[in-house]
Amino acid sequence: MIVWILFLVVIFIFLALDLGVFNKTPHIISSKEAGIWTGVWVTLSFAFSGVVNWLYSNEYIANPTGIKPSGATIKYITGYLIELSLSIDNIFIIAVIFTSFKISQKYQHRILFWGILGAIIFRGLMISFGVVLINKFSWMTYIFGAFLLFTAFKMLFKNEDENFDPKESLIYRIIGKVIPITTHTEKEHFFTRIDGINHATPLFVALLVIEVMDMLFALDSVPAILAITSDPFLVFSSNIFAILGLRSMYFFLANMLEKFSHLEYSLIAILTFVGIKMLVVDYYKFPEWVSLSFIALSLLTGIIVSIKKSNK
Repeated sequence: MIVWILFLVVIFIFLALDLGVFNKTPHIISSKEAGIWTGVWVTLSFAFSGVVNWLYSNEYIANPTGIKPSGATIKYITGYLIELSLSIDNIFIIAVIFTSFKISQKYQHRILFWGILGAIIFRGLMISFGVVLINKFSWMTYIFGAFLLFTAFKMLFKNEDENFDPKESLIYRIIGKVIPITTHTEKEHFFTRIDGINHATPLFVALLVIEVMDMLFALDSVPAILAITSDPFLVFSSNIFAILGLRSMYFFLANMLEKFSHLEYSLIAILTFVGIKMLVVDYYKFPEWVSLSFIALSLLTGIIVSIKKSNK
């Protein structure tokens, strides 16, 4: 419990510094600034694997799943790479949402900041629920595995002409029934008062739509990482580090999303692999290094192919 509390305290300190110090004044985040922060978060995420190794080798720290330190480290890195790769799809959706609601680049970071707080709470609940299900009902592994294969199949054969329109979404219609929506943006405020009535600004609507989309993406990402490990701390920490790095990665990739269009095939390969891994778990267990190597190779291949195709 002490480890969990310390981890959460450190995460919220990072977030407080982010909004209260480094991004206190709304501004347009340049590709250079975003690139630096992306590097910082990725470095911190991989450096945390050293903390994981220490925790699971410390005899005074409870280790209910009995994972060896080296195994815990590999599982954490593998889980982090899975979550990071699946977050890429989130970046495309976020870009569509910001464009649809005409959100100024100056205020996009504020929306993503508050979106992350909601994501941390929801991911925590989902992970807890998923771990309990797998530990209590072993057959849930097959359901999760089949769901991941179905998701990969759906991604492979989806209609390229289908475009996501946030203003046609169910959440947008629900918000409109609860509170009036204005197309007018009042600086960085989520609400504004018009004729004595509170109205939701496009910033608030975009925030809620992003939160709902993250919930939908979590339905894929949480089962995927549970295929690697059911250790709650490893699942949660790798998930959170991937989410924290998502904001800076969005600003870093926002202007060159089209260059990475072939990464979707990497995601399909990863989802297929972890789905199969879950379905055959009672017959064959893939070594940790195999899972890590396959996921890293899939991501690297997708990046290289995307860049080459884009240059052509």
